Amino acid sequence: MSFGSTFQNDLLKLIFNGTAISLVADNALLTPSTNLYVSLHSADPTGGTQGTNETTGYTGYARVAVARTSSGWTVGSTAVNVVAPAINVDFPQMTAGTSYTATYAAIGLSSNSTSGKIIASGAITPSIAIQTNVIPRLTTASTFTLS
Repeated sequence: MSFGSTFQNDLLKLIFNGTAISLVADNALLTPSTNLYVSLHSADPTGGTQGTNETTGYTGYARVAVARTSSGWTVGSTAVNVVAPAINVDFPQMTAGTSYTATYAAIGLSSNSTSGKIIASGAITPSIAIQTNVIPRLTTASTFTLS
């Protein structure tokens, strides 16, 4: 069984934009999160938490809060089940540490760098070289496809 295409995008809009689904879910009745937190990873974090394989090894790293609104996330504009940042997501610049490459990103519910439920994750194309004086960035062309 699979969800209908329209309902799939409705679910993503509920999660990423806080948009209610008529007769199913009303985001305003709860005290929902106003932000989702993006994290960078050196390997696939799927099956773990946002802390799994997270790139916390550089000085200055922190997860980035992105508003849970249409100003923060674009849902289904290029295809069904696709979510993309509506604005660039800039991570803090590396001020010290060992250079490495971020190959995955995740979107989750926690700003804490040791935990957090993953809502979505995926490979970064192209990957992000993390080195001193470079600002790691996901752009509006960075997409997460949910299946």
